[in-house]
Amino acid sequence: MPPEIPRQCQELLALQRGVLSRSQALESGIGPKAVRSRLLAGHWQQMHRGVYAAFSGEPGREAQLWAALRRAGPDALLSHHSAAELHNLIAAPSPVIHVSVPRHQHRLIPGIVVHRSSRIDVARHPTLTPPRTRVEETTLDLAQGSRHLDDALAWLARACGRRLTTPDRLRTAMDARARVRWRTELAVALDDIAAGAHSLLELRYVRQVERPHRLPRAQRQVRVSRGRRTEYRDALYAEYGVAVETDGAIAHPAEARWRDHHRDNAAARDGIVTLHYSWTDVTQRPCQVAAEVAAVLQRRGWRGRPRPCAAPACPIPRPRP
Repeated sequence: MPPEIPRQCQELLALQRGVLSRSQALESGIGPKAVRSRLLAGHWQQMHRGVYAAFSGEPGREAQLWAALRRAGPDALLSHHSAAELHNLIAAPSPVIHVSVPRHQHRLIPGIVVHRSSRIDVARHPTLTPPRTRVEETTLDLAQGSRHLDDALAWLARACGRRLTTPDRLRTAMDARARVRWRTELAVALDDIAAGAHSLLELRYVRQVERPHRLPRAQRQVRVSRGRRTEYRDALYAEYGVAVETDGAIAHPAEARWRDHHRDNAAARDGIVTLHYSWTDVTQRPCQVAAEVAAVLQRRGWRGRPRPCAAPACPIPRPRP
């Protein structure tokens, strides 16, 4: 760091990954002429209007995030997909940076998606930098921005499945919002997630197969220890020795599928029958899946009977009057 940059500014640049706004530079004692000369000499570069990188070369991802925040204003937070990126809720960075600003601010910024919010102070994570929304607020923001209910449910399941938050914390954050799209459906899904459903497909199995056809309630994500290995069953009807695994080839590459086979073989030694259903099975033919699961359960001792759902073509016979 050149000696003529004040210590206060050096500390700020270290925090903000080499990025600062024009107002921050002036407040730190760097005059307008010094800023201009550094830009002309190529020692600094402009990232947004009034926002600079105090280095040459390609800015890294964190520098880009800080630059977006400084351009959006002192109260701005990273939110939505950009906050999800920092919370490890998504694997890859969003192609555009999302920030939230107080509702009274009206600004359009090229290359940045600006969300206006009346909950900035509540949503802000108290300690993490760059400033961002809490993981619960981030998850609910993404759920509310989803086009379909399934997409919204997937955000809840992902956040809890990755142990970034809990159903109770999400429920508390949701209750604090005056308006929530799909509030009832999300609340029911949080109950199912709390019971152990960790993916959208597992939620779909509960919502479209098990519950509407009155099957017994399975245990979710049952932990099984075999020596030094720990395995989990998606759904286990322990009383009847039946397990249901919801999976698909896309989510289960070859190595993982072999692990699944070994797990199922070990379960068979314990007397557990394992049924496998894909995304297409659960979403396109849930009634047939329910009938098949019910038949296996009945063979293993279940004395109940499945009930037909509301679908007109449900193949499960209706009970006689």
